[in-house]
Amino acid sequence: MFVNGIGGAASTYAPSSLTAGRQKSLDTFGATGTSGASAQLTLSDEAKAAADADARLAEIAAKPESARTAEEIDYQQKAGGFVNTMANLSPDEKKLYNELVAKGETEAVRAMNLLALSRMGGGEVTLPDGTSFDPAKTAITPDNIRKLFSKMFVSDDSQDARSFEALASYLDGRQNATA
Repeated sequence: MFVNGIGGAASTYAPSSLTAGRQKSLDTFGATGTSGASAQLTLSDEAKAAADADARLAEIAAKPESARTAEEIDYQQKAGGFVNTMANLSPDEKKLYNELVAKGETEAVRAMNLLALSRMGGGEVTLPDGTSFDPAKTAITPDNIRKLFSKMFVSDDSQDARSFEALASYLDGRQNATA
């Protein structure tokens, strides 16, 4: 998976082959089963011991990835010592995330995870077409998803594009239902 526009460079996220065998994978970005490089979150031995003693964390980990709410992922990321991407979503955006989870909109949920990740860098990013914007200050709308957020992520199998289109289409349908 490539993330474009962070610090003017393209970055590749991939699991470390040296430590992957010793660590427990936690895939909170929906990357399980994707082809090519994927984001992989792992726990150190120290963090695993703490997780084993945390009943709530064990309960969350037992749930399928696609059924975890924004609050559960937030708790899991904090307890595991990971970057807390859910902290980058507003309360209304977390409600949207939970709505998508409840309705089984897994592709749209994946896009929300990528969107939250895009807000980690802070500040403006420049897309390949020269457009600049600040993901943290940009509303989640169908237009912004299609024109901005979806241009930050490129995957070999086009899954990122499908995920962002699923989110934009869901929001289009939601707007049409209230109009």
